[in-house]
Amino acid sequence: MKKAYVFPGQGAQFVGMGKDLYEQNPNARAMFDTANQILGFDITQLMFAGTDEDLKQTKVTQPAIFLHSVILAKTLPDFAPDMVAGHSLGEFSALVAAGALSFEDGLRLVFVRAQAMQRACEKTPSTMAAVLGLPDETIEKICSEIDEVVVPANYNTAGQLVISGTFKGIDLACEKLLAAGAKRALKLNVGGAFHSPLMQSAQEELSAAIATTAFQTPCCSVYQNVDAQPHTSPDEIKKNLVAQLTSPVRWTQTVQAMAANGATHFVELGPGNVLQGLVKKTYKEATVEGKQ
Repeated sequence: MKKAYVFPGQGAQFVGMGKDLYEQNPNARAMFDTANQILGFDITQLMFAGTDEDLKQTKVTQPAIFLHSVILAKTLPDFAPDMVAGHSLGEFSALVAAGALSFEDGLRLVFVRAQAMQRACEKTPSTMAAVLGLPDETIEKICSEIDEVVVPANYNTAGQLVISGTFKGIDLACEKLLAAGAKRALKLNVGGAFHSPLMQSAQEELSAAIATTAFQTPCCSVYQNVDAQPHTSPDEIKKNLVAQLTSPVRWTQTVQAMAANGATHFVELGPGNVLQGLVKKTYKEATVEGKQ
């Protein structure tokens, strides 16, 4: 039996996340305190006792989820992955957990990414929408026929795909997708069009930061979002991390690839339980669990 650890992305946050870890584990407490120093603000206070609005800020959300996930991995006594993967932001958590990045460097990159994405969102008003009940190919075709930026962003599981684009593009796409038989085409409460060409400026900022960061060979294969394939080469990992910002998250294909390579037990590390549900829908025979 091979064990796969998976790490959630933006949207899994909740007030109080990580508080038990901080209070009960001295090593976790030290890592949280280090994070406050690196970030230059008290993120633990926002995580443990802030408001939902505090946590929705991209510059807070991304490092908060990263911290919760990575500290869980680093303080688990039996953490021995055969393979790892993360959904969007979660890919950084997976890389640190697998030893490809140091905790400190991973946090710095996540903070650069979060701030750059927030700036990109402010530059071009944009959004995302979840589409349920249509084949991926139908959604891809309809998006490609719209004369606005609107693209597939998250292939979450069969029959559930998130699209990303300008407000006008998303409105047009939702109208056409519902007419084509989608069960739902629901706009999401997000800050912008993640994993789309509208993140180009953020990609450039992240690329510069990644270029000056040391990456190591991970302890196991990391299945990356851009191609759903296992990677261990630091150069390939860096290239794929940069590409990820403007490319879709191929989560369905990632779970399928991990299953094909022997994963039968999936453990989600971090806030929420979204990935457990997506894994189970994609690979019904898997055993899944979560740790928060």
